[in-house]
Amino acid sequence: MMPTFAFPRLTVLALACAAGCALSLTSGSVRAAEAPAETEPAASKSIRPTLSKPPQFFQRKGEQAKEPGKDSAKAPAKSEAQGVSMSELADLIDQKISEVAAKRAAAPVVKVTPPASRAKRPAAVKAPVDVALASQDPLQQRLLNGRDVDWAYSGATGPDAWGQLKPAYRLCMLGKRQSPIDIRDGLPVHLDPIQFDYRPTRFRVIDTGRTVEVKFDLGNSITVMGQRYELVAMHFHRPSEERVNGRAYPMSAHLLHKSPAGQHAVVAVLLDQGESQPLIQQVWNNLPLEKHQEQLAQAPMDPSQILPAQRAQYYTYMGSLTTPPCTENVLWMVMKQPVTVSIDQIDIFHRLYPMNARPVQPTSGRLIKEGL
Repeated sequence: MMPTFAFPRLTVLALACAAGCALSLTSGSVRAAEAPAETEPAASKSIRPTLSKPPQFFQRKGEQAKEPGKDSAKAPAKSEAQGVSMSELADLIDQKISEVAAKRAAAPVVKVTPPASRAKRPAAVKAPVDVALASQDPLQQRLLNGRDVDWAYSGATGPDAWGQLKPAYRLCMLGKRQSPIDIRDGLPVHLDPIQFDYRPTRFRVIDTGRTVEVKFDLGNSITVMGQRYELVAMHFHRPSEERVNGRAYPMSAHLLHKSPAGQHAVVAVLLDQGESQPLIQQVWNNLPLEKHQEQLAQAPMDPSQILPAQRAQYYTYMGSLTTPPCTENVLWMVMKQPVTVSIDQIDIFHRLYPMNARPVQPTSGRLIKEGL
């Protein structure tokens, strides 16, 4: 078998032109034109431009590389090795170039988004939603702006929302010993009398924007169950916050006391329509002209004038303050006998605060005592 050589594309072209070999294209491969073996000169055979085996780089798809020793054994009938023509070699090169270009074109394009832009997207989407909610709910608008929200007796900041306005007001919503309550089914017992140590003292009147409040100088106190409580202030509600067997009164007065240990005690006086009340009139006479301004009275006040004649009979239970922060562990003493106030006195307070009472709260199994 004649030796074969593998040449680059330009070398094959030069040899083919110099030798004047005619190449013909066949269906499977290209074979060089042959002359009869007995007449062809040996020199011509030595320069035949044939490639016995194409480089593996240009292997046709579907073909398997053949080992050199096995080629003649498997095809003894062939007189020469198969060769590759110039045009087919060019096609193989173009095919390989096309495959490389296709792989580069198919490579996915990865777009890297900076983390900062991704972090800003939720804020840009959320802002319009918050603004829309705030525009519909003034309470939410003020909470979103980080402002303190004033509690009220009605509306969005009314009693049902007190516990959500500030963390300090959570007991208004979650407490189990809240006031006021509907006093009923109390245990009839003999209670220790409340020792009132009230005396004429200087006082100031202030319109708080929620009620009318009287602040006393030091020197007035009560003693109950061996504990002394100093009188701090007195304020009014319309209608009465506490109820007795379901009945509410036109007004009530709360006298707030505090022990040296900081525990609160409240004496509640129910105000019913009837004869005028001198102490109530003294408070109305000293009403300030502006809210949140204190009016110092010229004459002293005797707090005992607001108490009923029968002071030994009262209801008692453990409750809370009836305004935020709704502090619990407050000792309540509600006088059983109401005190009368005139319709004109009720009307004066009604013009200022027609409703400033917290709704009654669940008793939650609390013990109520009723003095005999």
